[in-house]
Amino acid sequence: MSAHIETAGHGAHGHDDHGHDDGPVSHSTFKGYMTGFVLAVILTAIPFWLVMAKVFDKPNTTALVILAFAVVQIVVHMVYFLHMDAKSEGGWNMLALIFTLVLVVITLAGSLWVMYHMNTNMMPHSMHDMKNMP
Repeated sequence: MSAHIETAGHGAHGHDDHGHDDGPVSHSTFKGYMTGFVLAVILTAIPFWLVMAKVFDKPNTTALVILAFAVVQIVVHMVYFLHMDAKSEGGWNMLALIFTLVLVVITLAGSLWVMYHMNTNMMPHSMHDMKNMP
């Protein structure tokens, strides 16, 4: 019986812990949330300004810059709001994220490849071809 109480005493600490890592930088504080919020607002405002002020002449350049800001904002959200890092959950969160990203890249690349080839092979190439269609 005393062994059970002794074990329960040690186990109670483990139940209260809930797996939180008190590492060198804890993002689950008010300061951490505010830092993430301010970064998210800045990373949203800058691309908005780039589009509204027409900073770049080419739309492709603007799209690439906005894409870069989006990637940085995803990382900010993952670190400051989802509390993900390489050590959380023994590395399984990061492994699941990498697997998800690989699947998303494969799906998007395959979809774009299929749409490009369908557009190339199925669409008429000139107005003359369209006039001859029934």
